Amino acid sequence: MGNKVIELRGVSVYHGEATNHNNAENDLILSNIDLTVEEGEFVYLIGRVGTGKSTLLKTLYAEVEPASGSAEVVGFDLCNLKRRQIPELRRKLGIVFQDFQLLTDRNVFLNLYDVMRATGWRNEEDIRRRIEEVLTLVGLEHKSYKMPFELSGGEQQRLTIARALINSPRLILADEPTGNLDPVTAEGIMELFHTIAQSGCAVVMSTHNISLIEQFPSRTILFAKGGIAEVDVKELI
Repeated sequence: MGNKVIELRGVSVYHGEATNHNNAENDLILSNIDLTVEEGEFVYLIGRVGTGKSTLLKTLYAEVEPASGSAEVVGFDLCNLKRRQIPELRRKLGIVFQDFQLLTDRNVFLNLYDVMRATGWRNEEDIRRRIEEVLTLVGLEHKSYKMPFELSGGEQQRLTIARALINSPRLILADEPTGNLDPVTAEGIMELFHTIAQSGCAVVMSTHNISLIEQFPSRTILFAKGGIAEVDVKELI
């Protein structure tokens, strides 16, 4: 703990990617947000659909531009980020989606291998060693030659997490990562995310599943009415 991976001050965000909104307040989804997350922290984002959770995550990985304020993520200034710097930022992040977004025509090994080649890995020995490490961490060490359709939903999400970890990120952003999983499988994924946070990589996760937060309590941020506030989940039940 101690090193900030996210520092937002007075950030406002419009819904979508356009930057010229002509002051259309209806498009403003988050206003004057302050948020700091440190290495090794686990932070839940909760709130109704449309309150800005996914939009904030997209802002953090530079798909949506902040409209105002200051925003720093893993050392990158999002307000002055050049387009060519976006791939560099994303190499320092891990992103986990609800719908996996795996390469369905490639096996587990190649899903990771192709990402590594695309992000600058060149040494074959290093690539194979790192793939073995992350597959072991997520419990898929014996599944490297399986195709995605041969994996269960939980295993596919574990592969997505392995892909997010491949470049040893300081921060993982997870958008409803248990949304398509049964309760027991979701529990296993939550245990994995908390293990990752304990290793020093911050995890910021949006979820609608309050019972999972009860089971795996951690810092929780509620999104409502264009703003955010830290809450005690017990008060929401």
